[in-house]
Amino acid sequence: MPALTLREILALDPVRGSEPELLAGEGALDRPVRWVHSSEVYEGANFLDGGELLLTNGFGLTDADEDTRRRYVRELAARGAAGLAVEVGRSLVRMPEEVADEARRLGLPLLALHRVVPFVRITEAANRAIVARGLSGRAASVRPWGGDHTAALLADLADGQALNQPEVEARAALAGFHPGPGARLVGVSAHGARELGVVDRAARSLGGVAVLRAAFPGDVLALVAMPDDALRAAVRRDVVRAVQEAFRTVAEAGVTVAVGHAVLAGGGWLRWSETLRAARTTLELALTVPSAEPGPTGGPVVTSSRALTLERELTRGGVDANRDRLARLVQHTLGPLLAWEAAHPSDLLRTLEIHLRHGCSPTRTAALLHIGRQSLYQRLERIESLLGLEIDDPDLLGELLAALCAQRIVRGVPAAAGGGLRTVA
Repeated sequence: MPALTLREILALDPVRGSEPELLAGEGALDRPVRWVHSSEVYEGANFLDGGELLLTNGFGLTDADEDTRRRYVRELAARGAAGLAVEVGRSLVRMPEEVADEARRLGLPLLALHRVVPFVRITEAANRAIVARGLSGRAASVRPWGGDHTAALLADLADGQALNQPEVEARAALAGFHPGPGARLVGVSAHGARELGVVDRAARSLGGVAVLRAAFPGDVLALVAMPDDALRAAVRRDVVRAVQEAFRTVAEAGVTVAVGHAVLAGGGWLRWSETLRAARTTLELALTVPSAEPGPTGGPVVTSSRALTLERELTRGGVDANRDRLARLVQHTLGPLLAWEAAHPSDLLRTLEIHLRHGCSPTRTAALLHIGRQSLYQRLERIESLLGLEIDDPDLLGELLAALCAQRIVRGVPAAAGGGLRTVA
């Protein structure tokens, strides 16, 4: 399907409402328009890449001399602009004759807009139409979700495709997703959910927040947007935990949900991409790497990118690419403990990791392992004896936790399966 033409853009309601008059370029109305921008002429045409329709209120033309006006039109034509639309009647009483003459000479479409319509209304309508036309023209065979524009946008964000902010906002708007610049966005990836209802129920439990979501084969991807004015005091402190609790409440048994970090919607599309990619990578790790903590029984598994920070960092670039390095770290740090467990089946590795993750608290560790404190002390003494160190030494905390995490990764993801693990966060 061809791109949207200038003739079609002139037929859009906000454009028609500006009462456009074509002063030049009648023969170029069927040229494709790649995007619609608004800008003042003194910014020049250097930011154009070609194919743009430029809107201006004409303020910069009022005091310019004839040569400057003609040069500006020539620069637009040289940059491949699809056309120039100038608001007349306010800053500019009428279209300067030299501007129209130069546009006619170069065949550049020139529009005089006789009625004031906010440019944001024109650019939003036009760019949404451009994006919609482009998406409908893509071959369905390229992606399995074909014409599902929401799925295509979420997939592009999660895959880190090269995008730009106007395109992302226009594509999101097509799906009815309008997060304000102060909203907090949290990426969500779920496995085992049979439909999108789990995301919608979680959104309702959070107070009807905006959601952009789509189902993929086996998984669900979503962006949850919490408007700034809807963030209660408790939620404001920890948006990620609020989203996690919502999914714990509504998800069915057997569903695994991973939540990314919170980002500002106004921070740009790269931030949108980052939280989605973090959620997706976290989900894959949650499904393939044994958990360090005793998990819930009979309910959903809900985790977050921050809970698996070590796992994500250690597998950056892929498990197979890091397997040898991780194995060396494990052997160097935990070798004697691994040898003991191979000869004497026990739970020392898990005991050590839980103990370190919970601030070396005997009470908390014993409760999580469902053993008595005396049994815990015996295990800790055995660990210290085997490793020849004191496990509550602050200097050792990072190395021990990294090695224990690496051991779970190597044990949980076989070499043959490691290539399928996407670690892109």
